Amino acid sequence: MRGITRFFRSIYQNKVTFGGLLIILFVFLVALMAPLLSTNDPKTIDLKNILSPPTARHWMGTDELGRDVYSRIIFASRVSLNVGFVAVGISILIGIVMGALAGYYGRKIDDILMRFTDMMLSIPTFFLILATIAFLGPNLFNIMVIIGITSWMGVARLVRAQFISTREMDYITAVRALGANDGRIILHHILPNTLSPVYVSAILGVAGAILVESSLSFLGLGIQPPTPSWGNILMAGKDNIEIAWWLSFFPGIAILITVLGYNLLGEGLRNMLDPRLKK
Repeated sequence: MRGITRFFRSIYQNKVTFGGLLIILFVFLVALMAPLLSTNDPKTIDLKNILSPPTARHWMGTDELGRDVYSRIIFASRVSLNVGFVAVGISILIGIVMGALAGYYGRKIDDILMRFTDMMLSIPTFFLILATIAFLGPNLFNIMVIIGITSWMGVARLVRAQFISTREMDYITAVRALGANDGRIILHHILPNTLSPVYVSAILGVAGAILVESSLSFLGLGIQPPTPSWGNILMAGKDNIEIAWWLSFFPGIAILITVLGYNLLGEGLRNMLDPRLKK
């Protein structure tokens, strides 16, 4: 308990990290309270108010079908967070398994798994995602899974490096001498001591997943209308940028603020958890 208190005190004392945490909490609250914060139904079409500029009734204007942009951005935060957390959860799980097996057993297993990792790294990830989405179809489940299974390589390398540096330590040798099997050593004695960089990677990964989902939706291969996402709102803004600036400005600001929050928190935690980066 005292360690947790000290950890959060350290975050509070680092204004940049604390600012990132506040941004993330704000976005969480917006997503959680979307039905209460929304002023209109995000899917309701109003042909009398097509491309209406911001007014007291429509705070962020309306889109090409007269739908309220403010309400769509509020509900789109749920989509972005779902994609970010599920995709990162999948990538972290795969990365931990691959890295732990490669780092603990070494030799042929390490060679095979790391060559596969290098092969995945050599493929342009975004184009692989584009091709897979085009083949399987653009829906929320496919997007989350595909982003997750194409972004685990960095985590695998981090975990592998941590396992290699930990597996020969004296306390691991002692546990092995006491008869502990490989599974127990990996799960209970090495893995808990190697997760600090994984936490940082996960936080930064959420920002990356949100950007990928927004890019896919902007290209028409992500979340499909009428379900709102920041990317497909931006796509509508691209088609009407000369007459409806608000369709590009407000979702762009939402993406910027959200990604900035995760990057600030992730970089701040990296500085806190890595003693080599401390001044």
